[in-house]
Amino acid sequence: MKRYAGVLLSVTSLPSKHGIGCFDRAAYDFVDFLARAGQRYWQILPLGSTSYGGSDDSPYQAFSAFAGNPYMISLDELVREGVLTEAECESADFGSNPARVDFDKLHENRLALLHRAYERSNVGSDPEFHSFCAANHWWLDDYALFMALKSYFQDAAYRQWPEDIRMHWGFALDYYNRELYFDVEFQKYLQYKFDAQWTRLKAYANEKGIQIVGDIPIYVSPDGADVWAHPELFQLDGHNAPVAVAGCPPDGFAAEGQVWGSPLYRWDLHRATDYEWWVTRMWYSFKLYDVVRIDHFRGFDEYFSIPAGDKTALGGHWEQGPGMDLFNTIHRRLGPVHIIAEDLGYMTDSVRQLVRDSGYPNMKVLQFAVDPKDVAGSNEYWPHNYSQNCVVYTGTHDNETVSGWLRGLSREAMAQVRSYLCNPDTPDSQLYRSLINLAMASCARDCIIPIQDYLGLGNEARMNQPATVGKNWRWRLTPGQVTEKLAEEILAVTLRTNRANWDALPKKDAEESEE
Repeated sequence: MKRYAGVLLSVTSLPSKHGIGCFDRAAYDFVDFLARAGQRYWQILPLGSTSYGGSDDSPYQAFSAFAGNPYMISLDELVREGVLTEAECESADFGSNPARVDFDKLHENRLALLHRAYERSNVGSDPEFHSFCAANHWWLDDYALFMALKSYFQDAAYRQWPEDIRMHWGFALDYYNRELYFDVEFQKYLQYKFDAQWTRLKAYANEKGIQIVGDIPIYVSPDGADVWAHPELFQLDGHNAPVAVAGCPPDGFAAEGQVWGSPLYRWDLHRATDYEWWVTRMWYSFKLYDVVRIDHFRGFDEYFSIPAGDKTALGGHWEQGPGMDLFNTIHRRLGPVHIIAEDLGYMTDSVRQLVRDSGYPNMKVLQFAVDPKDVAGSNEYWPHNYSQNCVVYTGTHDNETVSGWLRGLSREAMAQVRSYLCNPDTPDSQLYRSLINLAMASCARDCIIPIQDYLGLGNEARMNQPATVGKNWRWRLTPGQVTEKLAEEILAVTLRTNRANWDALPKKDAEESEE
C-alpha cells in the first residue's frame, strides 16, 4: 500500500498581497514548497462564495454549492490583463495586519476593485466568457441573479425580499434580470475569472504531482441561491421558510449544542430523483478537486433536526438519513471517486457501519485520543487502533493548534501523552514535533498536517473555534514563514515514515534522498 502525506492550509491563509490569500504567486510558490517537501496532497477549506463581513465569512456557509469565492481572484493577474493598475491595488485599504484577514475591508474595497476590472474588461464580447456562461447556466444564472438581488436589496436575507422574487416566480425573474442586467453580468464575470484562475492553479499543482483535497459542507446556507432557487429540495413550508434546521447536540465544543441554521434536505424527494442534485454536486466537486472531503459525514446516516427558530439545540432530535442508497447511486453514476468521510463528533455503531460500507477512508485526530480515564488505550483515535483505510491529522481547522492544545492539557493528560510517546525528556515547546512524527508513523494510508502545526504555532493561529463568532477564518501566513528549512524538515519526516511522493519531488532532490 502506498502511503502519502499532505498539508492543510486554506487558500485564504496564503501570504498573498492585498489582504487575503488568493490564486496569485503565493499559491504557486506553496505548490512548489509542497513538491520539495515530498507531499502528495494540499488540503484546502471550501472555496465557496461566503457571506459578508465580520463573523459571517465562514466557508461552510456559502451563497452557493457551486460558486467560487471572488476574494480568491488574483488582483495581480487582473493587473497583467490590463483591467487594473498596480497603483489602484496598492492604494486600496485591505486592513493593517498581514497575519489576519479583515473581511469588512475586503467587502468594502476588494469588491470595488473587482467591479472596476469588470467595467474595463469588455467581457460582453469575450467568446470564452459566453462559453463559460453557457456551460454553467444550470447554476450560474440563479446564483448571479441572487447575488445581484442581494446587492439591490442592501444585503438583506432573501426571506426579506418582496414575495414575487422571494418565491422565485418566473415573471419576477424576467423583470429583475432585465433591471439588473449589468449587476448580473458582473457576478458572472467574477465566476468566470475565479474558474479560469483556479483551473490554471490546479493544473499546475497536478503537473507537480500534487493533488488537491477539497472540502464540501454537507449543508448549504439558509440564505443562499440553492435554497432560493430549489426550495423543493429542502424542508420548507409553503412560504419557503425552514421548518427545521441542522445542527448538532451538546458536546465538548458547546454545552447547549450548535444551531447551524441550514435547512435540512427532503431526502424522500432526492431519492425520487435518483439523487440528481447530489450527484451533480459531487460531479462538479470532482471537476474542482482531486479528492473530496465531505464534512459531517455522519449526517448521511442520521441527522440532527432542530425546530426552526430555536436558539439552542436542546430541543432537537435525530432523524434517518439516506445512508448507502446515496453513495451507491454516486458510485453507479460517477464510478470510483476518491472521498474522505469526515466522521468526527458523536459516533454510533450505525455511523461506523456506514463508513465501512462506503469504503471511504475516515478521519482520525490525535487530539481526540487523549483521555486519562482511558487506561486500557481503547480510544479509537490512538494510532494502535487505526485501520489502514483512514486519514490521520494532528488536528483540523476546528481544533486548537497542536502546540496550543498541549499548553492547555492537564497534568494527567500530559502524562498520558508522554507515556504513549515514551518521550519523557522532550521539552514541552518541542513536543508538537513528536506528535507529528506519531501521526506520520501510523499505519494510516494518508496523513495530513495543518501548516500551523509544522510551524509549532500556538492558538493565535487557530482557524476556527466552533460556537463562537467574530474571530474565525482570519488567520494567515506572513511572508517568510514557509521556508526552505521547513520544507527540508517536512521532507525528512516524510521520508522517515515512507510517505514521500516521488512524483512530486524535484529530480535532484529525489536522487539525493534515494542515496
